[in-house]
Amino acid sequence: MQNFKAHLQDEAATAALGSAMAAALKPGLTIYLHGDLGTGKTALTRAMLHAAGHAGNVKSPTYTLAEPYSVVIAGRPVEVVHFDLYRMAGPEEFLDAGFREYFNADTICIIEWPEKGEPVLPPPDINAFLQVSGTGRDVELQGLSDQGIQCLDRLKFAPNL
Repeated sequence: MQNFKAHLQDEAATAALGSAMAAALKPGLTIYLHGDLGTGKTALTRAMLHAAGHAGNVKSPTYTLAEPYSVVIAGRPVEVVHFDLYRMAGPEEFLDAGFREYFNADTICIIEWPEKGEPVLPPPDINAFLQVSGTGRDVELQGLSDQGIQCLDRLKFAPNL
C-alpha cells in the first residue's frame, strides 16, 4: 500500500490537489472518496474534472447517483463517472441501475459514500479520506492496487504547509 497525506489550507489547495491528481490518473481506476458532509469530496472531484478538460458545471450527483463526463487524459478520451451514493437505499439499487457496467479498463469511477454500495462495489484502487481540520482539511490517499500505487507514484503535489 502507498500512502500520501497532506493538509489542505483552503479551497485553492484542494483544487491544486485535484489538478495534480488529474495529471496522474489513468483509465480503469476506481477511487473511493470518504468523509463527512462538507469535507470537500465534490470539490476535489470538480478540480480533477476541470483539470482534465471538462469546461462545464460539476455538481454532486446526489439525486441522479451518477454523472458521466468525457475528458482527455494523457491525450486519450476517457469517460469519468462521478457517483454519489449518499441517498442510495441499498446496494441492490446500485445493481438495479446497471452501474457495474461503468467499472472497466476504459473508465475512471469516482465514488462518494462508497460504504452505501458495499458489498457490490468493485474494490478501490485508491481510497481518499478527507476531514475538516481547522479552516482547511486533511487528506490521505491510499494506493491499494498496483494501478492505484502507480497513480500515487505519478502524483506531483507539494502543499503549502
